[in-house]
Amino acid sequence: MADQLSKVFTALSDPTRRDIVARLSVADATVNELAEPYDVSVQAVSKHLKVLEDSGLVTRTREAQRRPVHLEDNVFDLMTKWIDRYRQQAEQRYQRLDAVLEQMDEDEPTSREGA
Repeated sequence: MADQLSKVFTALSDPTRRDIVARLSVADATVNELAEPYDVSVQAVSKHLKVLEDSGLVTRTREAQRRPVHLEDNVFDLMTKWIDRYRQQAEQRYQRLDAVLEQMDEDEPTSREGA
């Protein structure tokens, strides 16, 4: 079984699901409301929601007769921590490169000195 982070990135690999997540970041919505802008069936949107649910990105609740879909923002913390770790490593590599380039500039004799 895949870990949650893999499920999240897999779920977000589809542009329709990314759009659904973007819309849910504004407000909860029903399946019918989420299906409105797409030229696909409600069942197709339901399948996309099932993938998002399996990844933990969304949950469905019941409010009387309404069944809104809710974005679970805590999953984004997991993604952010994973991305941040690699961003920090990349920053450290760039800082080391900057130091090497700066040292090379200092060690290089200026072209004006011999003139």
